[in-house]
Amino acid sequence: MLALSRKKGEAIVINNNIEISILEVKGDQVKLGISAPKEVPIYRKEVYVQIQEANQSAANVDGMEALKNLLG
Repeated sequence: MLALSRKKGEAIVINNNIEISILEVKGDQVKLGISAPKEVPIYRKEVYVQIQEANQSAANVDGMEALKNLLG
């Protein structure tokens, strides 16, 4: 992991097309701004984990149903 220090108004660039800016620092909270192409999905980690778990769960259920249908 790369750890960087940034101040309000400063930014970092990833892969020439994603920019992450520090918009505000208030206490222990940091507000970020992210500029990226529309085709790049951006999620908070806790939401991303929920999506992955839901996808895995759906794949397991659908796979079992398909298997039951095949075996008759």
